[in-house]
Amino acid sequence: MKSSSLARCLGALLLAAASTLAAAADHATPREARALFNEAVAYLKANGPEKAWAAFSDPKGQFVKKDLYVYVIDRQGTYVANGAAPDSLIGLKVLDSVDAAGLPLFREMIAVTEKQPEARIGYVWLNRKSNRVEPKFAWLHRQGDYILGVGYYAVRAGADDARKLLDAASAEIRQRGLAAALGSFNDPKGRFVHDDLYVFAVNLGSGKFEAHGMNPKWTGTDASDLHDVEGKPLIREMLDLAKAKGEGTVDYVWRNPVTNAVEKKRTFIRREGDSLIGVGFYRE
Repeated sequence: MKSSSLARCLGALLLAAASTLAAAADHATPREARALFNEAVAYLKANGPEKAWAAFSDPKGQFVKKDLYVYVIDRQGTYVANGAAPDSLIGLKVLDSVDAAGLPLFREMIAVTEKQPEARIGYVWLNRKSNRVEPKFAWLHRQGDYILGVGYYAVRAGADDARKLLDAASAEIRQRGLAAALGSFNDPKGRFVHDDLYVFAVNLGSGKFEAHGMNPKWTGTDASDLHDVEGKPLIREMLDLAKAKGEGTVDYVWRNPVTNAVEKKRTFIRREGDSLIGVGFYRE
């Protein structure tokens, strides 16, 4: 079979599988994808390939959650396990298949895991839920001659989502008080961290972080001299804006923790008492 025909065949099979999964559940978050990946790697190490392949290939088993599933290829690019469509895909050689942008996806998986046992790659794939070609990522783990993967679609929160989260953060401060609210903002698994959105807080007097949902360990550190990748003193600009106008927006360039790429970002900031709170979103 020619590679182009194989790619179309594989695409049809995977899209049908993805459609079935999407019909049954909502899209999973990047954190849920990472949790499933960790669970699958631990299971493989504890139980060995034969038992793991059977578990991963059970569409009703523990390794299929929402639209997430585990798959495994060998170094020749042949599926040995797949939770989305085991009957159609196991045994299929996909080495020369490509993504929607022409990337030799499976060759890339093999190549990147030759250099390191764990990696993450990005590609573009048709999302059957939105019917659009969208960025997708896969966590990969190599064990011996096999590469295990879990893929997920990149979540893109927008301006409305960021504003709503900022409003919720303001309400939390006013209803529960600053100390309790900061504890909520600092919980990476709490309701103030949504995929690539999170709340942060900076003291207007000291310039120190009071909370940071994505990196709670930054709490208590000096934020006032923090610069973006282009050298812009973004926190200083936010502090000045909060003191002068009470709220506003600041644009800068930052690393997206979901895509791991440097992207344009816009943050909505607001003054609440002696604190600045902010929520930013990544702009396509």
